[in-house]
Amino acid sequence: MQGIVTVFYNLVGITLLSFLVGSDVALNVNVPKAVNAGGEFDVEVILKKGNLSGFARLQQELPLGLSAKLVESSLGDFSFDEQKLRIIWLRLPESKGLRLVYRIKVDERLKGDFSLKGTFAYIENNERKTTDFQTSTITINPSATIDPNLIVDINEFQTVIPPQAPVGFVASNVYCVRQTPVPFGEMNSYMVKLMVNKGNAQKFAKIEEDVPDGFTAEALETKDAVFTFKDQKVKFLWMNLPADPRFLVSYKLIAPDGKGDVTVSLRGTFSYLLGDATRVIDIIQKDVDLTNIDPAALDGLMSSTLPGHEADIISGFTGYSEGGVDIPIEYKTIEDKPKRKVKPGFDMEPFMLMPEKGVYYRVQVAAGHKPINIKRYFNRYNIKYDVRTEIHAGWYKYSIGSFKEYKEARDFRILLWNTTKINDAFVTAYNNGSRITVQEALMITNQMWYR
Repeated sequence: MQGIVTVFYNLVGITLLSFLVGSDVALNVNVPKAVNAGGEFDVEVILKKGNLSGFARLQQELPLGLSAKLVESSLGDFSFDEQKLRIIWLRLPESKGLRLVYRIKVDERLKGDFSLKGTFAYIENNERKTTDFQTSTITINPSATIDPNLIVDINEFQTVIPPQAPVGFVASNVYCVRQTPVPFGEMNSYMVKLMVNKGNAQKFAKIEEDVPDGFTAEALETKDAVFTFKDQKVKFLWMNLPADPRFLVSYKLIAPDGKGDVTVSLRGTFSYLLGDATRVIDIIQKDVDLTNIDPAALDGLMSSTLPGHEADIISGFTGYSEGGVDIPIEYKTIEDKPKRKVKPGFDMEPFMLMPEKGVYYRVQVAAGHKPINIKRYFNRYNIKYDVRTEIHAGWYKYSIGSFKEYKEARDFRILLWNTTKINDAFVTAYNNGSRITVQEALMITNQMWYR
């Protein structure tokens, strides 16, 4: 771990801290010495990157009561979710220096002193390196227009006040509601409308509905989603969600020929990425007109349904890759059902994944919070290969193979899709036994990505 403060300046209310990151790499962070509650201020980051050219990530966790938006990113991918700010480059620009600017809004109820902590991660000489940094102290001047009894020190804000969103910051109240299907067009056809209230969700989202046997489906309104109907499943897939805080999509459901009036029963989920975690919630059906309902009335209608309906965070994803990055769209978990408990006599030790030297790839086929009887479980999915497990980020993750070339792992993943009951296996990457992203592995080994 590196990160040595080399310079400290005061420039007319601006504090500049310079961090020596590597031999010819430095990170300068400029912040004001004081800000006003209810106001905004800019953070300027100047990266002198030398010859760095591969993957890099700048990350900061903001105290509760602060929110951030992008001003200038130098071609990096900016995100802010659950108080985590990230700027990611799959490949750094060629210029020797980069300038980043993001704007922070301060809750009007705050006062006190704080600093911004962060990390800068990058690849140098085929090694992944991380440097911690921290700005100097920033003082919040309390608002003169707020009742003094409501003003709280920023360091006590999280424990004293229930989390409230600052002005302009959208709360993460995500839900998806389905209008009871209604007859549509020709006989035996129905319109299915779904409304998404996206909260903080911005990228990588999916609606998936199970359609009764014999029915078919056609897209009506997609809101720029990729629509598919296969194996009795309707899917709307977004790389980036629409800008609107809530939006409607719809599809036509067509009953089998020769059937008269039928009862349509649907089940579905809405999956989305929030921070580093993938979340899945059930779609709730209501007998309402989603096209004309008042937003406030809909929020009130959903409020009694939402608590507790969010499913567990799940792991195991692929089905869509872009530039060497597996996008969390398709999901697979191992269900922890009472009838499928692991027998006490099952020994996990022979099936644990052992580290290997260098960079290599494996294909993950499932994940769950509890260990399972590996032989018995994967026999059901026609998996005849040697499945190994590892404990990573609180999950038991199950994978197959060891490949030095990404293309070999990709080809094996496709083989699993075509020859087994698992259609959502995906490629994972390791460096000396530690998980890294596929993109990092491709950069380190100078290999090409293949769709």
